[in-house]
Order: sequence, then structure tokens, then C-alpha cells
Amino acid sequence: MSHDGSAYDGQRFVTGMYFAIVGVAALAGYIIGTLQIEGMDPELFGVIQLPPTAIGMALYGGITVGTLLGVLLVVMVIVSKRYADPDGGS
Repeated sequence: MSHDGSAYDGQRFVTGMYFAIVGVAALAGYIIGTLQIEGMDPELFGVIQLPPTAIGMALYGGITVGTLLGVLLVVMVIVSKRYADPDGGS
């Protein structure tokens, strides 16, 4: 039994999970930033200095995790389009 929109449903699920994970990372950064830990000095990609505040840490967590997962997601899409078996395998 096949569902016509199964590929679209899968993409929606993965996109939803991506945004949920990035949101959790930003929330964790915000919480860590509110603790005012000594020596906290977030540097985005080793270049851009962010303030050691709750907002700065939330940006750091969200952007870092979003970029890393985004790159992996793009690689996965490229590989799956290039090497996917159009027959469904057998």
C-alpha cells in the first residue's frame, strides 16, 4: 500500500525535526547564557564575537547547530538524488 505524498511527508518530517533541534539548541544556549558562567566567550565560527548574554548564547547555539545540521542535510539530499534507485530496489 503506497501513499502518493510519502516523499513529501518525509521531507516535512525531516524539516520539522531540523527546526525542532535548532530550537532546542537555541533554548539551551539561552538557558546557559542566563547562568552567567565565568569565562563564557562565544565566537561564531571562530570569527564573530557574540556577547556572553542569554541572547548571544541562544544565537550561538541556534546558528552553530543549524549550520552543522544544514550542511549534513544538504549532503544527504545531494547523495540521495544522485544514488537513489528509481526502481525501488530489488
